[in-house]
Amino acid sequence: MDLLIILAVGLAAGTISGIVGFGSSIMLMPVLVIAYGPQQAVPVMTVAALLANASRVAAWWREVRWRACATYAVTAVPAAALGAGTLVALPARLVELAIGIFFIAMIVVRRALEARQQVIGPWQLAFAGAIVGYLTGIVVSTGPITAPIFLALGLVKGAFLATEAAASLAVYLAKAGTFRTLGALPADAVLKGLIIGTTLMAGAFIARRFVLKFEPRQFRLLMAGLMLVSGAAMIVAAW
Repeated sequence: MDLLIILAVGLAAGTISGIVGFGSSIMLMPVLVIAYGPQQAVPVMTVAALLANASRVAAWWREVRWRACATYAVTAVPAAALGAGTLVALPARLVELAIGIFFIAMIVVRRALEARQQVIGPWQLAFAGAIVGYLTGIVVSTGPITAPIFLALGLVKGAFLATEAAASLAVYLAKAGTFRTLGALPADAVLKGLIIGTTLMAGAFIARRFVLKFEPRQFRLLMAGLMLVSGAAMIVAAW
C-alpha cells in the first residue's frame, strides 16, 4: 500500500514537474521520508530524480542548450559531490528539519529571484552552479532556485525544461556517485528509486502536451503551496 501511494504521488509529481520544470522532489520527499526515513529517502529520491531529468531531456531533446548546461555543470557537479558528502555525516532528524526549512524559505527566495528579471551571463551561471550544486547535494531539491536561474538565460517552455533538466542530470549523477562511494546507496535504494522514477518519467511525457496550454502564474502559485505543505510536513516529522 505504501508503494502504491508513492507511485501515485510520483505520477502526479512527474506530470507537474514536467510542466513547470521542478516540483517532483518537493511532492515526493515527505512521502518517502514517512515510508523509508530521511537517510534512505534522500538516496532513493536521487535515483528517481535521475530518471525524471533524463525523461525531460528525452522529451525535449532538440531544445537543449548544451553550452549553458556545460557552464553550469562544471562547478555544480563537484559542489554537489561535496554537498552529498556533508549530508551523509548529518543526523537524520537534522536532515528532515533542514529540508523542511529549506522548502519554506524557497517560497520567498524564488519570488525575489523572479522579481529581478535580469539576464545572467556565463560567469554568473557558473557561480550559481557552485552554490546551487552544493545545496542540491544536501537538501535533495533546489528546483525553485534553478528555475529562475535558467529562465534568466532567456529560455522558455521546451528549451527551459530541457536545459534545466540536462544540467540537473549531471548534478544528480555526481550526487548518486558520491552516495555509492560512501556506502549510502545500497541496492535496495537503487531499486526503489528506479521503480519510483518510472512514474516520474511517465509524468514527464504526459506533461509535454500540456506545456503550451497552462498559465505559468497558476503553477507558480501551485508550487508555492506544495513547498509550504511539504516543508511543514518535514518539520513536523523532524519533531
